[in-house]
Amino acid sequence: MNLTLLGHDDRYAVEQLQMSLFPEGTQGEATSSLHRGATWLTATAKITIDGHTATASRRLKASEETVRLRRRILQQSYYLAAKQLLPHTPAWGALAGVRPTKITTKHLLEGGTERSAKKLLRDVYYVTPERRDLAVDCSMSTVKAASLLEPTDLSLYVGIPFCPTRCAYCSFVSRSIGKRTELLEPYLSALMRELEETGKLLAQSGRKVRTIYIGGGTPTTLSEDQLCRLLDAIHGSFDLSRCIEFTVEGGRPDTLDEGKLQAIRQHGADRMSINPQTMIDSVLRASGRPHRAEDVLHSYRQAVDAGYKAINMDLIAGLPTDTVAGFCQSLDQVAALDPANITVHTLALKKGADLFEKRVQLPTAEEVTQMVAYANETLRKLGYKPYYLYRQKYMSGSFENVGWSRGGLDCLYNIYMMEEVHTILSLGGGGMNKVNFPDGSLKRFHNPKFPEQYIDMIDQVLSQKQELFELMG
Repeated sequence: MNLTLLGHDDRYAVEQLQMSLFPEGTQGEATSSLHRGATWLTATAKITIDGHTATASRRLKASEETVRLRRRILQQSYYLAAKQLLPHTPAWGALAGVRPTKITTKHLLEGGTERSAKKLLRDVYYVTPERRDLAVDCSMSTVKAASLLEPTDLSLYVGIPFCPTRCAYCSFVSRSIGKRTELLEPYLSALMRELEETGKLLAQSGRKVRTIYIGGGTPTTLSEDQLCRLLDAIHGSFDLSRCIEFTVEGGRPDTLDEGKLQAIRQHGADRMSINPQTMIDSVLRASGRPHRAEDVLHSYRQAVDAGYKAINMDLIAGLPTDTVAGFCQSLDQVAALDPANITVHTLALKKGADLFEKRVQLPTAEEVTQMVAYANETLRKLGYKPYYLYRQKYMSGSFENVGWSRGGLDCLYNIYMMEEVHTILSLGGGGMNKVNFPDGSLKRFHNPKFPEQYIDMIDQVLSQKQELFELMG
């Protein structure tokens, strides 16, 4: 879709909304214009697709203009025009960002109520009732999670960017090692150095670790011995006296066994992710997942026996060859296990993923809509509540990823990372440090993306950590 701007240069604000409303490859023309009058600032959008044209306008008093309010009317006008050409009302209305809940969280923290937060989403952003409920429920969890923090608290992310093989939908920065494990030891050696040096800086700063998340890739690609050495290094490098949550992402059942699960639990991790993505074997094969549904059940039982406080299980709506009936069956099977968390993702096709490159036939947007609706309705009936969510570009049906929890067992790290309510220190290849400063600003500092780069550039990584702590003061 071609986009022309007239009278303004806020391309990003309009373009991101356009990408979320129209599938990639949509052929058409769109114009977003801004007219400055003596009294009013008027945004107008005109969109033409398949010979059909729609226009819409929104305005703002010129005396009240701010960057935020100007971009708001540009997006509102574009949404109102696009809605006339779309077959269904977009779930997230005029919201284009990956973190729609930041709006409602800010509103609640400033003294708003659940009712007024939903009204804000309805009247200003045109969000549908179902998504208003999702957003506000998640923001309520964020407010509660934020209340557990002290100003000196932060969270740690430790990245293990390796997988045995790459899943067909994956676009993450990770190395598929197969039987080639020669990178693992030098990577661990570099990571141990970063753990040790960061631990020293953290101790000198007076800051404390509140949550830890070991993610990837697939961290359990490491052997049991390697996992034990990594976990020993974490305990040896950091004061964990204020740590209230320790998560390890097991991810793929084909990387798990009783020994690894027991060892991780004995080293203090109390949360484990076992992610089937689907419980239909044919869909697993089409998605490049080498395990079977039976393996998921086996790993889950082993994790329960190991004594984890909370187990998360991921599912994806929109996988190749899946059907509405198949997705519903998968959700029912996973829910019957009664895990603490179930995260329902909507497939996002990104460059770098095999599914994107091969243009595989996928479930339709209508089918994905039914899948997501079934998940939301079923999980609420079973007593789960949504506690965090985020969106991505190129998601099927322009929906979202939602984490559901029961029994008050929200994954706090997920909330802190996604809502950016406090500092996240990332260690390892591909990690992103998100530093919250006292003035309310947030800055990001990236570690090298690929394992080889991380190993070669470990001295620069350590220097950056030093600079980061100097900035934090």
